[in-house]
Amino acid sequence: MPNGLIQDDSLREHPDGAAVVLTLPWYRSLWLSSVGTLGLSIDGVEVPPEDLRFELGDRSYRIADLSEQSTTLWYLQDHPRLVARLAVPVSSGETHRVDIAGDLRLPYMQIAPGEDGGPGRYVPNIVRQSLDLTVTDASAPAPALVAADAPPPPATEEDPFRLGLTLYSASAEFRAGWFDFDGLLDRVAELGIGPGIEIVASQVLPTYPVVSDDFLRTWRAAFDRHGFVASSFGANLDMGRRRDRDMSPDEEFEFSELMFQGAKKLGFPLVRIQSAKPELLRRLLPVAESLELQLAYEIHAPLGPNAEPILKVRETYDELGSPLLGFVADFSSTMHAMSPTLLRAVQRAGLDDEALGRLQQIWATDATMRERQEEFIGYLRGRDFDPGRLGAFAHLAFNMHGHVDPREWADIMPQITHVHAKFYDIDDHGQEPAIDYPELVRVFVEGGYRGFWSSEWEGHAFAELGDVDPLLLVRRQHDLIRESMRSAVAAV
Repeated sequence: MPNGLIQDDSLREHPDGAAVVLTLPWYRSLWLSSVGTLGLSIDGVEVPPEDLRFELGDRSYRIADLSEQSTTLWYLQDHPRLVARLAVPVSSGETHRVDIAGDLRLPYMQIAPGEDGGPGRYVPNIVRQSLDLTVTDASAPAPALVAADAPPPPATEEDPFRLGLTLYSASAEFRAGWFDFDGLLDRVAELGIGPGIEIVASQVLPTYPVVSDDFLRTWRAAFDRHGFVASSFGANLDMGRRRDRDMSPDEEFEFSELMFQGAKKLGFPLVRIQSAKPELLRRLLPVAESLELQLAYEIHAPLGPNAEPILKVRETYDELGSPLLGFVADFSSTMHAMSPTLLRAVQRAGLDDEALGRLQQIWATDATMRERQEEFIGYLRGRDFDPGRLGAFAHLAFNMHGHVDPREWADIMPQITHVHAKFYDIDDHGQEPAIDYPELVRVFVEGGYRGFWSSEWEGHAFAELGDVDPLLLVRRQHDLIRESMRSAVAAV
């Protein structure tokens, strides 16, 4: 998914001068306070900040006021307009050079907490785009979709895992408006994917973090129509929602409780939690008990089951002694190479062969994620290459790709309650080139895991929109998992 605020069809007429239709440069909804700065130039002439307005729905904001809007959501499918006051308005059919710059931060990806009541540090998302745009009055149409070659083989009672997907796999297409929520579920059913459906609340709920009655009606109708099963409700914790400080403990609890209630309303048995702070868990456990919800902390790259931060979570679990506490195993933790999709993306952003090689060398070391990030960014700067050209991926290349031994999952197998079957590519041989799925399946079959494997295609973070059909890739990954688990069962 391109790290961009504008697309080929973004430039529109406006009586004040011009309007630029914006796309959220991320794959989850963000609060408007996530936007630090926005700058616009047209035909090489910078528009003064006082001549820019950000229009979302029926509200209009000065750019300087966006960072204060911590209760206003920029929903993933919303396309606000950046209105520029110009001496001569643009006209339909004209082509203009448009340069846009945005500095955002990701309020749930905390690098370091705040000190003395101040704000913490969060993963930045830096956008720099220059496009020649023709003034138009309509968005580009969605492409025609391709049907699957054949329906998948039916599940059997001998299959150790149930298959499904997280709708996060179609992030780019959902963001672009190729599907509404109901249409996305119809497409999943058409391809024979399921029965498990996982959602990321901050991505699909227009009223995030609340589940509205309208959303509930759409959800129940689709589940009745297709026979889906709710598997996991992904709950983020937006600690950096406000710019002036991090969330207080009470705010973290209240925000989490709202999402637990939403998960129960939609019929989920499990919530994927982002924070395992002991005091927060102590307060949330009674809520989970009353709602009959399992809580599963996600183990995600670059960490593995035995990394120091995870060992601390395991100690907290032992202390609390609740059967409701478990883990989501995300296979980004256990990769043997960097994703070819990621490498192609950073190459498009300007990295040459030498830089690609250095990136992979640094990634493969045993240094901490922070140390590897800083070493790579230092390397880029030493070559006079602006890391901002990579957007967030100068950081995310390391925290989205871990290289822990897959056998480590066996150390916590009884506590694994859900699996994110993360993948980026499926090659011509039906394999994931950076993740050893037959080995992962073997470890989980032998470990006695009996739950959902939720396919999570994260190639959208690096691929261009329309490069592939992610849901067709999920179908192919299901074939790989199904073949691997049936072979592993036969070998036991």
